[in-house]
Amino acid sequence: MNTLGPSLDTVRQRLASIGQDHVLAGAEALAPTELDALLAQIEALDTDRLPGWIDRYVRAEHTFEAPTDLEPAPCYPDDPASPRRPWDKGAARSAGEALLRAGKVACFTVAGGQGSRLGYDGPKGCYPVGAVSDKPLFQIFAEGVLATSRRFGAPLPWYIMTSPLNHDATIAFFRERDFFGLPESDVVFFPQGAMPSLEKDSGRMLMSAPGVIATNPDGHGGAVRALWESGAAADMQRRGVAHLSYFQVDNPLANVADPVFLGLHAGAKDSSAEFSSKMVAKTEPGEKVGVFCSAGGRVEVIEYSDLPADLAAQRLDDGSLRFNAGNIAIHAIGVPFIEKLATDAAFELPFHRAVKKVPHINPETGEKIEPGEPNAVKLERFIFDAIPLAGSSIVYETQRVEEFAPVKNAQGTDSVGSSKLIQTERAARWLEQGGVSVARTPEGAPDCVIEIGPLYALDAEQLASRTDLPKSVSPGERLLLDAE
Repeated sequence: MNTLGPSLDTVRQRLASIGQDHVLAGAEALAPTELDALLAQIEALDTDRLPGWIDRYVRAEHTFEAPTDLEPAPCYPDDPASPRRPWDKGAARSAGEALLRAGKVACFTVAGGQGSRLGYDGPKGCYPVGAVSDKPLFQIFAEGVLATSRRFGAPLPWYIMTSPLNHDATIAFFRERDFFGLPESDVVFFPQGAMPSLEKDSGRMLMSAPGVIATNPDGHGGAVRALWESGAAADMQRRGVAHLSYFQVDNPLANVADPVFLGLHAGAKDSSAEFSSKMVAKTEPGEKVGVFCSAGGRVEVIEYSDLPADLAAQRLDDGSLRFNAGNIAIHAIGVPFIEKLATDAAFELPFHRAVKKVPHINPETGEKIEPGEPNAVKLERFIFDAIPLAGSSIVYETQRVEEFAPVKNAQGTDSVGSSKLIQTERAARWLEQGGVSVARTPEGAPDCVIEIGPLYALDAEQLASRTDLPKSVSPGERLLLDAE
């Protein structure tokens, strides 16, 4: 029984000193394996810092106050000839391609979520989303990584952050499919951390079952700690990787390693090459995406719920939103910056609190409790809070139809249905740029369903160079262009 870790008495004394020893009520009655699991769970939590976090984030309610000098963040426009801010797209592309050829880039996907909101029992990355093929998200990304590696003739390692809930299932999924043609050694999995779910009034850790502390994932900002403590960051350094191309698992249109963006991130004069971001223009003031803003000379993301309504509604003379730079969770991050965030207390990311209903048990009696109203505080970190900590952070505009078709809901906005429509629209535009006639409805939408696999073409330019394109796409046609 627990021969390697601290004794039960030692752990009890430590928890008693911070008022959390209730989690060991009835510990003596647990089976040896159950007790070992509980002690290991406790050891994985940063209990020394827990009292301070409870004082700051649980007992004290925080209200956001927008900075008085809040302005829209400066952005590199999608059109490099824009009079707003002309820039050299060709030079950025060349710089990014050089990084990829030199093996200085790795992909990083945040994939800890389950598909429960989609009615799917399994990791969200396993969910089928291909417009015609129903390829799962992981396969679409894997083919993008493989195609990019082949294009630039260099390894493109892929780091995937899972959660304790889906870690084993994710690895099994890749093994069953032979890693989709990628070298197994170039795909690195590691789980994100967890935080205890805390009783809203007392700050006590809740128990989900006898011998099991109720926990919640520590957010995508937990990637910093997970990258460092798992050894993934050290693996990047060993490989000579200098920059990460970051994207989340729910967006099948994410460009896994965009040379233009990477070149801007690493080489623009106003970039410290520590943390850069992509944006799309918001569709309307209330769209539920964070907004890139500037305050005190630094770029930051203001959550949509925190941006004052009068600012969110402001428009420019051309009718476009003044605060229009929507965060789509695509970033480029310098590997040395990961080390700084993980090891320097001055660069630690803050927690955000969310008050939720968390079922739990009475640790003394084992009675199950189903709360009728929110009873617990969940703490999580957000990766975008690293942006103002960077020396100088840049934002690059991209088109929504090119890179943003998230799958979050079972139906409606940001559903697999809406994502497939956007995937088809992008494919139609690429084909039309290559001289292919695509059937469209009177309203202008594609009157067909089209999917272009990453191994067939990574972008419109590569597609146009192919000699096997169809001459036209007929009304009602379902067209899959894919590698053989």
